[in-house]
Amino acid sequence: MHPRNVWQAMAQPGFLLSAWPWRSVAYLLTGAVAGAAVLVAIVTVAAVCGALALVLVGLPLLVVVALSGIPVAWVERRRLRLIDRDPAFSQHQEPTAPGLWTWLTTRLREQATWRELGHTLLFAGLLWPVDALAVTVALLFPLSMVVAPLMMATVGGGHETKVLKQWTITTWPTAFGVAVLGLLLMGLCCYVLGIAAGARAELTRLLIASREGELDAKVVELARSRFRLVDAFEAERRRIERDLHDGAQQRLVALTMALGLARLDAPPGQLADQLAKAHEEAGKALAELRELIQGIHPKILADYGLEAAVADAADRSVVPVDVDLELPGRPPQAVESAAYFVVCEALANVAKHSGADRAQVSGRHRDGRLFLQVRDDGRGGVDPSAGSGLTGLADRVSVLDGRLALSSPPGGPTLLLVEFPCELTKAADRSA
Repeated sequence: MHPRNVWQAMAQPGFLLSAWPWRSVAYLLTGAVAGAAVLVAIVTVAAVCGALALVLVGLPLLVVVALSGIPVAWVERRRLRLIDRDPAFSQHQEPTAPGLWTWLTTRLREQATWRELGHTLLFAGLLWPVDALAVTVALLFPLSMVVAPLMMATVGGGHETKVLKQWTITTWPTAFGVAVLGLLLMGLCCYVLGIAAGARAELTRLLIASREGELDAKVVELARSRFRLVDAFEAERRRIERDLHDGAQQRLVALTMALGLARLDAPPGQLADQLAKAHEEAGKALAELRELIQGIHPKILADYGLEAAVADAADRSVVPVDVDLELPGRPPQAVESAAYFVVCEALANVAKHSGADRAQVSGRHRDGRLFLQVRDDGRGGVDPSAGSGLTGLADRVSVLDGRLALSSPPGGPTLLLVEFPCELTKAADRSA
């Protein structure tokens, strides 16, 4: 298994022979250099702002200081790839409109901007010296020991040398022994550098690219894509309904009329009987097609809204249905369609399974949610696992972040509650 980060690499036996120690050194060294550059840049901009603030020219430059964390975080997210191959995504949102002013206001209102500014100040004031210290200590001590024989042969003239200018070495066996000890210490320091780099990267990810934030962003994007898919599905379903209504249905109507005229003109006999049979079958096909179109997307729902469509479904129900549905506007098309088909399926279940004498459909919109209720006086005892279609209803509702609840004690009554989060629009706004 290829390690994804320095922590996984250190858990494998070949860490010292891999590229990960060098990647750790590169991460800490670039951090030290970048942090020093950021410190110089911030101090310079702050000094210029302070000098120009006396004439009110430097005040706009303070916005530059506030936004300085954005490019620094951009660089840091790419530096993370040295020791962490998992992508680090930006937590910023896309501006709602093009233009510099919109971009500025969006960035200044985001929590991510201020988190990145805090990281930049911490980076410039504390983190880069720690990076430099870790590299210096972890490399200086073992390297100075490893080169002890070389230093004794060159600088010491073959007689003596000093390690870190502290310990004097006067014999060759001691020099080579110190070199071997330095190699062992260097191996240990490679792990120290890996730990320092890994901890440094985790802190950076926590501040500017936390995995929880990435997960939240993915959840938001999944929710948005789900709604886009629902809208696309509804649009495709309306297109199919329109094509069937304006295409296949009109052709069947024309065929039925042609067969009817041919039936009238044909003399009595076997041909007339065949034409009569074909005319009857065409009429049945036309009726089935109309029912299919009604089931895909009822025209009354598209033209007059949920109230009229539910009232029409109640009129067509075998069980008498009382309708009490008052909406001051129209919900989004996806919600409207889902609510209608949930009511239709619930009424179909009432007719098939409940043995009810009467049913009621009621609904209201309040506090940004559409509430629907289907009630019957049947025998109750509904079992969702018995094929009553409740699982499909729950799935249809949950796709739109809605909720479905059922109460059906033995002996009845049965009560189905559905709610959708949505806002209503006026009919004129909807048609526009």
